[in-house]
Amino acid sequence: MSGTERRPLGFGLMRLPKRALGIDIAATSRMVDRFLEAGFDYFDTAHIYPGSEDAARKALVERHSRDSFTLTTKVHAGLALSEKAAKKQLETSLRRTGAGYFDYYLLHSVMESNAAKYERYGLWDFVHEQQARGLIRRFGFSYHGGPALLERLLTEHPDTAFVQLQINYADWDNPGVQARANYETARRHGVPVVVMEPVKGGALADPPPAVRRLFEAAAPGASCASWALRFAAGLDGVLAVLSGMSTMAQLEENIGVMAHFRPLDAAGRQAIQQAQRLLGHSSAIACTGCGYCAAACPQGIPIPALFAAANQQLAHGREAGARAAWAGATAGGGGLASSCIGCGRCAAACPQRLPIPKLLAQCAARYE
Repeated sequence: MSGTERRPLGFGLMRLPKRALGIDIAATSRMVDRFLEAGFDYFDTAHIYPGSEDAARKALVERHSRDSFTLTTKVHAGLALSEKAAKKQLETSLRRTGAGYFDYYLLHSVMESNAAKYERYGLWDFVHEQQARGLIRRFGFSYHGGPALLERLLTEHPDTAFVQLQINYADWDNPGVQARANYETARRHGVPVVVMEPVKGGALADPPPAVRRLFEAAAPGASCASWALRFAAGLDGVLAVLSGMSTMAQLEENIGVMAHFRPLDAAGRQAIQQAQRLLGHSSAIACTGCGYCAAACPQGIPIPALFAAANQQLAHGREAGARAAWAGATAGGGGLASSCIGCGRCAAACPQRLPIPKLLAQCAARYE
């Protein structure tokens, strides 16, 4: 690739702007309008994203013609208590969104710890049945496992339309994520890839100071987030690059990067490689803020908020900021890290495979 070109941007409806205790529908509607106006149309939600499917109905479906956008949602067997409950998620998603059908439907967050449950619940056959009924157009799965399981799934289900993978420069050779190996496995099967977490839950928009200085020297004025997006969007076979945008400023920045895309040149690739080496020495908790752990926690601990607070110090050296954020996340005495009972449900649900009970104990010792 040379010069500039347009690359596919997806609007992840996971981290929408908030108002009081819920999603700010007015702000979300303005962002949706601007996204469509810029010529992009891919929207991604999920059954388990709190309030997201309702927001998609109010901000998108009820305000724009159905043929003007592509809507994706997901079924999560890992958090379903029965086969019936898992299959009912599609009905619920259709009701919440009012979309009539889904352009793409995904088995959500498949990995070694839950792949058998998707099979036991018959969800691979289920998506075929719903495709025949016209309720979904194409199906795929989002994936957080290793390349061996991915190889098996794509071999056993060759009609998979796409696979959604966590890809960013920090995780490219991370042995816990294996982004490169998973990407290469999908490409060998000729399956298009939807990129999730290109900015690693926002962590790569505000990386450690050494990485920030590196990028500023390489391209003065370019944001750290733009480096992450250019890395992910420059890969071959990418159907869409999802970004969970919370503000109009984030949206405008992403539109600017993807509508006038410039692939990384040799110097840019070298800067990325140096950033990867620097991040390999970071002590930050590799949490992307997806919230799956919190949904599984019987103690109601706001785990992503606690880890984000701790990372203020671990990643950036901001101890005062970390303690202030911790106090806010645990206001009223609820949700303390020390209330963890070590059941391990959080770790089983974590796409990043973090040892969450251990990390909570470390945070409790530091901040409580």
